[in-house]
Amino acid sequence: MAASLDGRIDCAMTEVIGGDEYYETLEQLGAKTEINGKVTAQMHFALPAPFEAKDNTPFGRTGWSVAEKSDGYRVILDTNGTLQYESNHIGPMPALVIVSETAPKAYLDYLDGKGIGWIAVGARRIDLAKAMEILHDAFGIERAIVTGGGHLNGSFLQAGLLDEVSMQFNPGIDGRQGMAAAFDGIEDPDFGPVKVTLLHVKQFDNGTVEMRYKV
Repeated sequence: MAASLDGRIDCAMTEVIGGDEYYETLEQLGAKTEINGKVTAQMHFALPAPFEAKDNTPFGRTGWSVAEKSDGYRVILDTNGTLQYESNHIGPMPALVIVSETAPKAYLDYLDGKGIGWIAVGARRIDLAKAMEILHDAFGIERAIVTGGGHLNGSFLQAGLLDEVSMQFNPGIDGRQGMAAAFDGIEDPDFGPVKVTLLHVKQFDNGTVEMRYKV
């Protein structure tokens, strides 16, 4: 994640105070699968209009569809199944959508029609642990990078599914009320803090500092 010094991750803001170092580090980390939340996907990857099911009957069980075998995917978490896509690829990577079992069967039919793979897991919300098991067992993915937003990062942290954290702090301060932090949205007041161990520090010419930690 790239953030301001106060840990905020608004993309428009970080693009002003940061540079290409985020993408350089992403390439160096070498994971060919990236995982994003709905807000990030809606902002960068999805079509403006939401999916509207004529029949809202939920899928109601765990299942998945491997539309295309690949060594890497752009994984989007979209709990209720609302985002639409122009193509079955996002950049060079095949799209793969993870929903809960409450998502309409009609939405999964839509994804099938677009040639987009999917995973449905979790009775009311996405079961992240099971979703990652299916991503490994059915899709063959052994390593993935979680690239936000903050609520998605928080969910993965709370579920104990993060092995490492790579944070880049750009030379700037946000300070605006209500802006998401790099890890956000955990409602359990008794959760954390999660201790981490420093693995690596790097300073870039523009003043950005990257710090990598083992969780």
